[in-house]
Amino acid sequence: MNTPSSTQSSALPLAHLDWRWKAFGALEPREVYAMLEARSAVFVVEQNCVYGDIDGLDEGAWHLFAWDASGERPALAGYLRVLLPDAGDADVRIGRVLTTAGYRGIKLGNALLERSIHHIAQQWPGVPMRLHAQAHLQKFYGAFGFKPVSDVHDEDGIPHVWMRSE
Repeated sequence: MNTPSSTQSSALPLAHLDWRWKAFGALEPREVYAMLEARSAVFVVEQNCVYGDIDGLDEGAWHLFAWDASGERPALAGYLRVLLPDAGDADVRIGRVLTTAGYRGIKLGNALLERSIHHIAQQWPGVPMRLHAQAHLQKFYGAFGFKPVSDVHDEDGIPHVWMRSE
């Protein structure tokens, strides 16, 4: 994975990132590869959690990418996906929220959430949003208006909680 050193990333202004919303069908192969590579690095390797990341939901989702194009080739700095309301679930669901290792500490997670919430509010006004948060991130998501709607429970060996914002 192409990531900057920690001194480069901490100096990188968020405004210099290239933000892209894309439906799965519009993704280029290198974007799919970068998305799956980042999700594997963060959720499987870093968190030492073996689980089925490829869950069949990406094809119907919208994907938000934060690219750093300052290097030799673009590097994925942050990512999340948005699952649309459907017959089985009336909420918009935010998931797979991540910041890659070289881009932590610059408030990129905040920027990802702010952009996704704004986009969702424009595209699906009045539709509640929900996410399945790691329990230790409740305060982080709470700052964006999400409130717990379930008890803390185990998901693949990591405590999680469902949170919702209306």
